[in-house]
Amino acid sequence: MKQTSIFDQNENNNAPLAYRVRPQNLTEFVGQKHLLGQGKVLQELIDNDQLSSMIFWGPPGVGKTTLARIIAAQTQANFLTFSAVTTSIKEIKSIMQDAEAAREMGEKTIVFVDEIHRFNRAQQDAFLPYVEKGSIILVGATTENPSFELNSALLSRCKVFVLKELQLDELVELLKHALNSSQGFPDLSINISDDTLREIAAFANGDGRNALNTLEMAVLNGQRNGKKVTIDHDTLHQLLGKKSLRYDKKGEEHYNIISALHKSMRNSDVDAAVYWVSRMIDGGEDPLYIARRLVRFASEDIGLADTNALNVAINVFQACQFIGLPECDVHLTEAVIYLALAPKSNASYKASLMAKKDVRSYGNLPVPLQIRNAPTKLMDDLGYGENYQYAHQSPDKLTAMETIPPEIKGHVYYKPTEQGKETRFKQRLDYIKQWHKKHDDH
Repeated sequence: MKQTSIFDQNENNNAPLAYRVRPQNLTEFVGQKHLLGQGKVLQELIDNDQLSSMIFWGPPGVGKTTLARIIAAQTQANFLTFSAVTTSIKEIKSIMQDAEAAREMGEKTIVFVDEIHRFNRAQQDAFLPYVEKGSIILVGATTENPSFELNSALLSRCKVFVLKELQLDELVELLKHALNSSQGFPDLSINISDDTLREIAAFANGDGRNALNTLEMAVLNGQRNGKKVTIDHDTLHQLLGKKSLRYDKKGEEHYNIISALHKSMRNSDVDAAVYWVSRMIDGGEDPLYIARRLVRFASEDIGLADTNALNVAINVFQACQFIGLPECDVHLTEAVIYLALAPKSNASYKASLMAKKDVRSYGNLPVPLQIRNAPTKLMDDLGYGENYQYAHQSPDKLTAMETIPPEIKGHVYYKPTEQGKETRFKQRLDYIKQWHKKHDDH
């Protein structure tokens, strides 16, 4: 079978630096030490040419495509690449049939799909039977959570390897490799300090491609003196814009950060909560989405321990509606601080969950006759409202009348804590229970 690949080795001096200095083997590869190195599973699979279908999942610029290139160079297999955007199902099936024919001849075929999350369900289904039979070894790369984006049947047949963002020292190592590479800037002498390299690495925010692109831009715009280029702190700062933090308003990072905000407030970690809400605001999140979550939190995690928490959350929601970003960022921060420091109780939330469980378990239990209205003579004749007791006529504003269906009598939903103002509700509830022990018929 003809080997086709996006990884042709014809180097182009006009190609971006990240392409020119891309590692050709695992020795040159930087990062992912939890997967690569002596005794690590991915290293062993590649070295021993014992690959099975796999997914590389990680943020941009951490080596997913580079690993696929290294696999292509080291494996004894045909290597094909697919574009998730332009490949039709008809093309997939045609090539898969060729791969099946090659397998019958004893040849392996590795199929690399970059951004595999962009394949629709039908395209993924077209791969499935060939992955299942072993006709191909599928290697997919994605920045999105595979459990959200891939068919469960396809995902279950692939080993998922999680690639992590590069650490600061790893990015510095990557930059130094580029400066020393014969494919980097072979005709130039680059003068740049370690501190400036670390500044580029920090700006890259874990993204190796970003770091290399920034270095290349700095070299192209550095102070030139013949073939000598000097990159100093001031030159770099003129080139660097605002660091782009990773935040996908519809993807996994969206859910990760709102979860971090919620759990930081629940844990009363005010500084962590302020940080996470700032990340969301900086990432362009809809302020009303954040405000709605704060309203929910006020009842779910604070409840009656601080009866003002819900008022604060609602007021901030309305403030966000009135003025929007950027002005409402301070209102969101104020609410987060208040909610994080407020006493916590999930008693109301737990009461809601327990009552819902009974609603689903017992179905449509009839309302007891004594607390039904009787607006018509027929309803009155049927006993609606009979033996109703009006609580306001009692000195304690309490009666012995049953107001709950007999099937769930004795089920307790609300169990107040002694946190904050909820102590008052606990005391009141204890009093009511003691009253009923004295006055109810047993």
